[in-house]
Amino acid sequence: MNLTADHISVTLSGTDIVKDISLKVEKGQFVGIIGPNGCGKSTLLKSIYKVIKPQKGLVFLGEKDVLKSSARTISKEMGVVSQFNDLSFDFTVHEMVMMGRTPHKHLMESDNRQDYQIVADALDRVSLSQYADRSYLTLSGGEKQRVILARAIVQQPKLLILDEPTNHLDIKYQLQILAIVKSLNIGVLAALHDLSMAAAYCDILYVVKQGEILASGKPKEVLTNALIRQAYEIDCEVYSNPVTGDLAIAYLP
Repeated sequence: MNLTADHISVTLSGTDIVKDISLKVEKGQFVGIIGPNGCGKSTLLKSIYKVIKPQKGLVFLGEKDVLKSSARTISKEMGVVSQFNDLSFDFTVHEMVMMGRTPHKHLMESDNRQDYQIVADALDRVSLSQYADRSYLTLSGGEKQRVILARAIVQQPKLLILDEPTNHLDIKYQLQILAIVKSLNIGVLAALHDLSMAAAYCDILYVVKQGEILASGKPKEVLTNALIRQAYEIDCEVYSNPVTGDLAIAYLP
């Protein structure tokens, strides 16, 4: 299912954070948004998944007008994995993941055998089957993120948004999360910090600086020494990884 965001603008506390941004995710594409801290990546994504209301713009998921549709309607087809998932109350891992079935349930409808199987399959996919009865609050950061990803998977979305989900994780869990997401074979829109990972996993990249699109295209088109310098104000050398063939970046002091 395609996602189209047209001319999105967001102003918060009198400051223009997102300035007339348009982007698209084709069916099955992994699209990344990169750029320095504070450039508007997360605000843009929040406006797409209805946490922040944009002052201007349209968002369509297939034929559905996202901004005019109910959260429940959109949640049946769009999943979100965000950066922070702290809770005030504790749940088991199984309970946390089962919450992802909520958009598909009627009021007061109980969980059925199919729901339990979908949850079991998702936990297996993120390698947490043995954690089903564990307290969510006792998990490590990487384990919590895999639980949140499993919760998004059981929504059975056509499109998944990753709102900087690996920013505070070590390299092992960053790779795990992105590899699992890539294996879903659905449309993905992700804000990412690590440029080498963005190059390895993304089909298309949008570079954002000061709330505007600086460049877009395939990673090899976008990730150049000159453009990285322009976006991040640092010097680097982009080269081909001799093992994987993916782009790699050496940052220069």
